[in-house]
Amino acid sequence: MPPVVAVPSAAALRRPQPFRFLHPPRSLNLAITRCAPSPSPPAEAQSVKPKPRRYPKQFPGEAVGVAEEMRFVAMRLRNPKRTTLKEKTVAEGATEEAESNGEEEPNHEAEEEGNHEMEEHDDEEVEGEWVPSMEGFVSYLVDSKLVFDTVERIIAGSTDVAYVYFRKSGLERSASIEKDLEWFREQGIEIPEPSTSGSTYAAYLSELAGSSAPAFLSHYYNIYFSHTTGGMAIGNKICNKILEGRVLEFYKWDTDAELLLKDTREKLNELSKHWSRKDRNLCLKETAKCFQYMGRLVRLIIS
Repeated sequence: MPPVVAVPSAAALRRPQPFRFLHPPRSLNLAITRCAPSPSPPAEAQSVKPKPRRYPKQFPGEAVGVAEEMRFVAMRLRNPKRTTLKEKTVAEGATEEAESNGEEEPNHEAEEEGNHEMEEHDDEEVEGEWVPSMEGFVSYLVDSKLVFDTVERIIAGSTDVAYVYFRKSGLERSASIEKDLEWFREQGIEIPEPSTSGSTYAAYLSELAGSSAPAFLSHYYNIYFSHTTGGMAIGNKICNKILEGRVLEFYKWDTDAELLLKDTREKLNELSKHWSRKDRNLCLKETAKCFQYMGRLVRLIIS
């Protein structure tokens, strides 16, 4: 007889049946996991603000050109006590910039010596002790001719495109000084050999011309600049004191010297637009050296 299978009734099927594990686990642990908050940045990072972008300080006269920058340097050399706070601040900033870029720091010793030379001349003029001698003046002309010979020979013979700009500027003085020295010979005055001051400066210019055009052109411009300004005043005094009013060829030009210098200055400013700030700084540094060397030549007049 087959087994009897109990069939649940319809009411039993409608009742909810309890849930049973077929294989109940040994233990059931329920854990509630919370979402961890994102870590907050350190307090130091929150307080650090982005540094503002540092723009290089502009040199006095930089917007015009390097010749204008050299004019400010010459003013500072001549009147160091009158240097404005702005100019001093810019100069300090330039030094910091040069150091950060690994550039050579400006030679303040040369500037101080240049100041000393110029201040001595000013004091002598003020006190009335500036008395030229014929022998000293002729020696000054000899050394000046050597310096102008050197500069003009380099400009005329070099193939450097930077020097070609300044050929036949009209400022050339070597031939004029030679005429004056010939006149002195006719007067029976002995013409000496160049002194150590002139020979040293000429050698320095020759060496500089081959190593750095901006440095050499600083001397080139300032030599003519100093002659057409302060040099003219010195020449007039000498002509009145020891030459009975005779005007030497050294102090004559076929055209207006100021216009010739202006044309040279504009060419130099245009050329300097292609220079780096490092080249400009070197040009400014040599300005002080130029006045230092030229001051030594002028002192020959009263030796």
